[in-house]
Amino acid sequence: MPAIAWLAVAAVAAVAAVAAYLVAWPAWRSYRERASRDLNTERYRAWRGHSSRGQGSTREGMTTEERRRIMGGAALGAVAIISLVAFFLAT
Repeated sequence: MPAIAWLAVAAVAAVAAVAAYLVAWPAWRSYRERASRDLNTERYRAWRGHSSRGQGSTREGMTTEERRRIMGGAALGAVAIISLVAFFLAT
């Protein structure tokens, strides 16, 4: 395999890894911040005596957009790993 092909495979791995981070990390951070905020709200309401015992948690989980971005980041991460494995197997 020519050296330029090795460089191309390594570049694909690096670009896919960076893209996975840039796509998925903001969605994950948004989800965790909202979950933390919801938990703090529940604790405050319980402390104030306003917690409704009949209802469950107010937390809703990930939004569709967050789920889509994290899945896209996971797919890009898989591409990065596969490219990295291909790079090391070809060298």
